[in-house]
Amino acid sequence: MQTTDAAQPTQTTQTTGPGHGARTAGTAHAAGAASTAPTAPGAPPVPDFRAVREAEYPGLGPGYLNTAALGLAPARAVTAMRAALDAWAAGRPDIAGYEEAVKASRAAYARITGVPRERVALASTVAGAVGLIAAALPAGAEVVVAEGDFSSLVHPFAARADLALRPVPPAGVAEAVRPGTALVAVSAAQSADGRVADLPAIRAAAAGHGARVLVDGTQAVGWLPLRAGDYDYMITHGYKWLLSPHGACFLTVREGAEATLSPAFAGWYAGEDPWASCYGPIERLAPGARQFDARPAYLSFVGAAASLSLIEELGVEAIHAHDVALAARLREGLAALGLSPVPGASAIVAATGHSPAAEDRLTRAGVRFSSRAGNLRFALHAHNTGQDVDRALDALDGR
Repeated sequence: MQTTDAAQPTQTTQTTGPGHGARTAGTAHAAGAASTAPTAPGAPPVPDFRAVREAEYPGLGPGYLNTAALGLAPARAVTAMRAALDAWAAGRPDIAGYEEAVKASRAAYARITGVPRERVALASTVAGAVGLIAAALPAGAEVVVAEGDFSSLVHPFAARADLALRPVPPAGVAEAVRPGTALVAVSAAQSADGRVADLPAIRAAAAGHGARVLVDGTQAVGWLPLRAGDYDYMITHGYKWLLSPHGACFLTVREGAEATLSPAFAGWYAGEDPWASCYGPIERLAPGARQFDARPAYLSFVGAAASLSLIEELGVEAIHAHDVALAARLREGLAALGLSPVPGASAIVAATGHSPAAEDRLTRAGVRFSSRAGNLRFALHAHNTGQDVDRALDALDGR
């Protein structure tokens, strides 16, 4: 699967759809943002996102623009989890089936992020996975982070008083790397306002000074094409853009970087043979990244295996084009209403300058959104259409 660091849309399809002419005029995409329109010879077919919504979200009404807070489970994930729950309650827990779901989830995440599955460890939370890296840093190590980045990424380093934590403006992370910097830890996309990090520049700056790079992909993987192998570590919790349950979290570790993570938190599941590693010290840890596996929450991975299959079927490149096009349309509409949206090609749309009544108007109109760091924050994903965008704009316009 071809992936890139670019934050710009790749191939898109011009369509039209429902909405207000003043709002849709001049935009290349309207409701749906991708269709079964012809593509270039040899190019993969463009998914019909409206059909995806009908099949995977049959009960979803308009207005859910909050994937950056919580992704919505597709029907296939709900079906898989219900079957697993029913079997469990009936005294027929399917351990072998759970293990197959874990295996499928690990392999799917590896394909989505462009790494061998041996490079993927199972995690349970971002903070817990970051802690493996923070615990192994030598005293005095300098860690560069973006100001205002998500706490789960930053606090494990801040909790060690013997580390030199250096927050810098998000736009200046690459320039802040200097001789003596041990690690750069940054979100691929900022939670508060959706800004996409200049990861190629950060990677180049770190390489020039011998620093390692940790990327939090939680607000990016699933809509932004990323190559996890370009970084020493990448951590993604799947409950947002990967549409998976809480607890389905992944850590990639570049080959050769294993010694830079603490082995002190390994449990039996990190053993080369987990079921022979249940008692006493683990005789042999698994090779590759699997030596950092956390015991998987089985039911979460049952859902994740199904949800990740949908992401793979659609393709991250196509999702990126769809999401970013709808987000651009929303930004244009917000600006026309006098708000100040954060610029950029991101599926997360944040805006300031709204009236005190804005949040109440959105809520009464059935729009699901978040308020973060003074911003109205919206998030566009595969199940969204132009109708969702129009509902938010109508609500803010007082219609």
